[in-house]
Amino acid sequence: MSSSAFSRLLGLRLPVVQAPMAGVATPELAAAVSNAGALGSLGIGASDVEAAEAMIARTATLTDKPFNVNVFAHEEQALDPAAEAAWLARLAPQFERFGIAAPRALRPLYPSFQGHEPLLAMLCATRPAVVSFHFGCPAPQAVRRLKEAGIVLMASATSLDEALKLEAAGMDALVAQGFEAGGHRGTFDGADADADLPLDSLLARIVGAVRVPVVAAGGLMDGADIARVLAAGAAAAQLGTAFVGCPESAAGAFYRARLSRAVPGETRMTRAISGRRARGLVTPLIEALHPFEEQAPAYPYPYDAARQLAAAAAGKGDHSLSAMWAGAQAHRARALPAADLVARLAAELAAASP
Repeated sequence: MSSSAFSRLLGLRLPVVQAPMAGVATPELAAAVSNAGALGSLGIGASDVEAAEAMIARTATLTDKPFNVNVFAHEEQALDPAAEAAWLARLAPQFERFGIAAPRALRPLYPSFQGHEPLLAMLCATRPAVVSFHFGCPAPQAVRRLKEAGIVLMASATSLDEALKLEAAGMDALVAQGFEAGGHRGTFDGADADADLPLDSLLARIVGAVRVPVVAAGGLMDGADIARVLAAGAAAAQLGTAFVGCPESAAGAFYRARLSRAVPGETRMTRAISGRRARGLVTPLIEALHPFEEQAPAYPYPYDAARQLAAAAAGKGDHSLSAMWAGAQAHRARALPAADLVARLAAELAAASP
């Protein structure tokens, strides 16, 4: 499907998707992006069903345009008690810095969409224009029910094998997530399955090998970047870090300030924060834990302690330990209102297009 055909499918004036960014994307951001002619997105993987439904309802009051709702579709893994104890012991000195004890156990903060009937039922009832999946492939029954509700389905792929599996499962579009992308890698099986492919290489493998449209993601920041991936066969471009600095996002003041002064090479890919590989701005916590990332328990258990530690630090006025997910081109981010950024991207794309 061409860029124009994909845009017609979703009523877009600009072939751009704002990445879902759970915890950062808000109804206000998604609606502003959609109202400006691109596809706004909500990440609800970190929300319970009631909160997610409220986010969708709020977005629907702010825009009558299509928007995307993203869920986590990982295969849940059991927590290894020995790995849990060792990881908590490694974190103990970090907690002691702020005068509190490390937690006694790790909780799985983020349940998977897989087999989550209340979440599936809510999505079928609210009927967002698009539902997208990260970390895996939804089950056939879920695909059937969502499609019966008239919802367009997308999912992240970090390899050709994942792309082919997703196409066979009935996805209407794929998000090719290059290694430059900020936030969590969308690999089906965690770090072991990741080929570390940069976006241009990944696009070259997927485009032409699948029949469904491919949305390019990873290090895209301006209209020239969008023009490049469209010329390579992508139907649209997904930008995440580019939207973090928008006033409509939920990024805190420290996160925004760090992003505004980011320099090339300042991001790192690590599984030390959540148990899955994710790219973000380097923090003191990442520096302390990254050398031991392979010892981290399975996703999402480490995230529980990392969030508690960040909250404890923030309570003492230190916001530097919070996760600040960002892509490899974070130093090119621009702090603009979402509508202005979409308009800037459209003008840059027009100038860069033949």
